[in-house]
Amino acid sequence: MPAAPWTRRGFLLAASAVGALGLAPADGDPFARLRRRWREITLGTGFDPAAEPYASVLRRTGDLARSHRAGMRPAPGSLWPDAPFDPPAGITLSHARLFTMAQAWAQPGTGLTGDSGLAAAVLAGLDHVHDRVYRPGTTPYGNWWEWRIGTPRLLLDTLTLLYDEAGAARRAGLLDAVGHFVPDAVLGSYTGTSTGANRVDLCRVVALRGILGASPARTALARDALSPVFPPVTRGDGFYADGSFVQHTWVAYTGTYGCVLLDGLARLLALLNGSDWEITDPARQNVLDSVEHAFAPLVHDGLVTDSVSGRAVSRGLQSGDPAGLLQSDHQRGHAIIAAVALLCEAAPAEERARWQGMVKGWIARDTTLPVRTDPQFGVADLARLAAVDAALVPPAPEPVGHRLFAAMDRAVHRRPGWAAVIAMCSDRITFYENGNGENPRGWHTGAGMLTWWGPGNGAQYTDHFWPTADPYRLPGITVSALRLADCQGGGWGEPKPDVRWVGGATDGEYAAVGQHLRGLGSTLEAHKSWFCTEDAVVCLGAGITAGDGAAVETVVDHRNLGEHGTNALTVDGERQPCTDGRPLRFDAARRAHLAGHGGWLFPGGARLDALYETRTGRWSDINTGGSTTPVTRRYLTLWHPHGTDPEDAAYAYALLPGATPAGLAARAADPDWLVVLANTPAVQAVRLPRQGLTAANFRAPGRIGPVEVSAPASVLVRVRRQEGTVSLHLADPLRTGAAVDLTWHRPVTNITRCDPSVRVIATHPALRLRITPGVECVTQSCHAKVGGIP
Repeated sequence: MPAAPWTRRGFLLAASAVGALGLAPADGDPFARLRRRWREITLGTGFDPAAEPYASVLRRTGDLARSHRAGMRPAPGSLWPDAPFDPPAGITLSHARLFTMAQAWAQPGTGLTGDSGLAAAVLAGLDHVHDRVYRPGTTPYGNWWEWRIGTPRLLLDTLTLLYDEAGAARRAGLLDAVGHFVPDAVLGSYTGTSTGANRVDLCRVVALRGILGASPARTALARDALSPVFPPVTRGDGFYADGSFVQHTWVAYTGTYGCVLLDGLARLLALLNGSDWEITDPARQNVLDSVEHAFAPLVHDGLVTDSVSGRAVSRGLQSGDPAGLLQSDHQRGHAIIAAVALLCEAAPAEERARWQGMVKGWIARDTTLPVRTDPQFGVADLARLAAVDAALVPPAPEPVGHRLFAAMDRAVHRRPGWAAVIAMCSDRITFYENGNGENPRGWHTGAGMLTWWGPGNGAQYTDHFWPTADPYRLPGITVSALRLADCQGGGWGEPKPDVRWVGGATDGEYAAVGQHLRGLGSTLEAHKSWFCTEDAVVCLGAGITAGDGAAVETVVDHRNLGEHGTNALTVDGERQPCTDGRPLRFDAARRAHLAGHGGWLFPGGARLDALYETRTGRWSDINTGGSTTPVTRRYLTLWHPHGTDPEDAAYAYALLPGATPAGLAARAADPDWLVVLANTPAVQAVRLPRQGLTAANFRAPGRIGPVEVSAPASVLVRVRRQEGTVSLHLADPLRTGAAVDLTWHRPVTNITRCDPSVRVIATHPALRLRITPGVECVTQSCHAKVGGIP
């Protein structure tokens, strides 16, 4: 929805409200200027409160504030009866409600603007929580986050809005309480719970305490304590050189904690810009670079992939949510988009223009949940998004290419109109994260889960997928049917397989990705590979073995068809019945197509089972705070059964998102499109002759076709016949750091370019390279000219 232009009436209304609430331009006091700036960041600027969508949001804020004020019932253990102070989440919830009330008082158009009774109620609420629990002398209990981040952030924001009304004595008492739970010492070392996104949140708390308390030293401490967040890390929490973001040591977390970090830094950069405490550390550029390097590849048409959102995928519909708002991949993606929009304000002109183009593109393409109608946004975010959307730059399309996030065991493949994401695990990255009653059944999300979106599939994982999907049949995984306990393996990312060979090689367009899989709580072992190509993801599995007395299968897909979906399944050109609960078996399927989604090819024919079913679940099944209301969705599941206790089983199929039945049939009939060169535990390899691509994952020294390696490696060879060139790309998923000899058993005429880690041993009669790939699974490349290409 385009932003309404400012009207004279709206300007006068906003200006009169600002003047009435003491927001006249600050004098020479630098802290007064910073307080004003924080209010602007929090409440928004440049919008007409009488115009939509702002008017509706402001009215809703006013309605919530009235409800909160009417429901206050101060008691020794609570401020609201439904938010007891034990557990401490009730303290944070109480401050969230007080902050909403303060917003309704401070913002124009809420119907409560400047209401003295509302301001008094907020201050009385702050006093009550302070007197009863959030005060010096209280020993924290329960979740540390509530005491150090959740509550103080909201308290300080509320105190900023009611700075003058609170008075000096009350301000001092509340700031002392924050200092008790968040002493300056929490920023003394970069360790424990003071890393990554948590560190940014703690710096925000200390900075605002310094600003509201007019402490230059504390404000400087908070600014300087951000510096450890900026450089890339090689282990633990933070951004990695390849764009990965990890939090809680072992969890791929760009979509939630990464967003918290980006948003927090954007706010602090905007707050301190031009002040005596401006963030000038040159390493801050790494955070600016992360917008395109770390975040943008994982945002697709407004959503951020669930595979980098950890336990947050279980939050969904919350219990007691009066609006019935569904938290989803789109809402998490929108939060990233809003953070980028805020970061634009402090960005250099060239970066700002690129980011504005990205934001405009995401806004234009998200038709599942339009960005500027997202109910999570207040007027401040809506105004910033409107300003970016009005910028004189064209909307940027989704990028086409491949990004391998080896440090967090994730890969993203994008082609025109579709995207696919691979989620793996290793001794570095967890199977899944659970904690605080969230995501107890996410066991297999790292077992090779392959999520994808074709044209029009934006709601695939948004539409109540996680409470209704079969957790043993997530798309793409190879899995034992052995039943697991909730939170199997431990919490907070603790369960990790004892495997190293996870990663791959990419030229930025195509990729060879692989995973040595060991099952969670089972003896399952498998070797999985994905070869990401021009219009497909080719999936191979080999060495599939288990001995638990349970069935093992590879899930080709587990497709959410919506509440009443009847999308037609066609196998080898014949339409199948879509009767619920009726298993379908095909002993030698060669191709399958699902209307509205895409298709799959099975080279040489394969056993394929299919099932339409209606599944019902509750968000409370996977999150203790979730809604208990049943939700029902219809699914089509396709899988390869490997039997009970298989030995050395295998599979091979290709996913073609968005393919039409005719296009799929043409691919199936083309003998030169795909050749599976090998599918064993030692090597998995394919050749796509029309694309000039040979890709292989070697788990041992060996040769396949013209490609030979002296040690385990992932290899991509691309021959461009028209140009007379070849490019070779190698990475070491084992991350040993040892040199690998790569031989292409063809001569080359001359070397045009090589990475510094690549040493050319010979060019005739074969190209021999000695590559030292390092220990971070970074792809190393060599490019050469060739004569006659066979």
